[in-house]
Amino acid sequence: MSVGLVWRIIPPGLYARRARTVVERSFLVNRRAWMTIFSGFFESLFYLFAMGVGFGRLIGEVVGPGGQTMSYAAYVAPALLAASAMNGAVYDATFNLFFKLKYAKVYDGMLATPLGPFDVAIGEISWALIRGGVYATGFLTVISVLGLVSSPWTILALPVVLLVALAFAAVGMACTTFMRSWQDFDLVQLALLPMFLFSATFYPLSVYPAGLQWIMQLSPLYHAVELMRGLTAGIMEWAMLGHLSYFVVMAIVGLIVAARRLGKLLLS
Repeated sequence: MSVGLVWRIIPPGLYARRARTVVERSFLVNRRAWMTIFSGFFESLFYLFAMGVGFGRLIGEVVGPGGQTMSYAAYVAPALLAASAMNGAVYDATFNLFFKLKYAKVYDGMLATPLGPFDVAIGEISWALIRGGVYATGFLTVISVLGLVSSPWTILALPVVLLVALAFAAVGMACTTFMRSWQDFDLVQLALLPMFLFSATFYPLSVYPAGLQWIMQLSPLYHAVELMRGLTAGIMEWAMLGHLSYFVVMAIVGLIVAARRLGKLLLS
């Protein structure tokens, strides 16, 4: 992509290269609320023990990536890691951002400084990534200690899960700029819950009818689950590049739309 095209997409007046100050503000605001931040880590952990360990004792072994058999807990754990990245990023980029945008008027104050809408978008998404990175590191450590991973490629799950969180945070922020009231957040739940349940999170894709399988493969969480499951099982396939490309495009489009919408809402 040429420099000229980049500046046509991101005009210089929208980006002052000071996104780090937005991250610094989030750190200072939350420095006394670390228990609230860390509480998000336990949601995936509870699901792992309830569904993976508890329910898994009734199921036994299942067929995982590459046709290898594994325990149900090992099958579900990487999917919960992907779902954790999605939930953490979306909630931080929707509920928190909407309050700051509509009620606290935080961004009006920020844009009265040399900051631009792209600084705000990049800063807020970076903060969401920091939180997602903390959750992912903790969850990966737990499933490694429990012996639910079988490959050294698992180490790559951390940067990949951050890419997944980046994509969901960017799209979540873009969607939030179109929301008019708290009632619109019912649509967020309407999108997240089916994705969580029907993206091969708890069951393989093959158990569903062929028509539904095609629809489920459109879900972003499905691509995240396939990536996490392949990395933790040590099954590396060329299809993973397609999954990664999906999230790169999703992140770029989401970030551009979010920044332009913030500029239109706050600077027009």
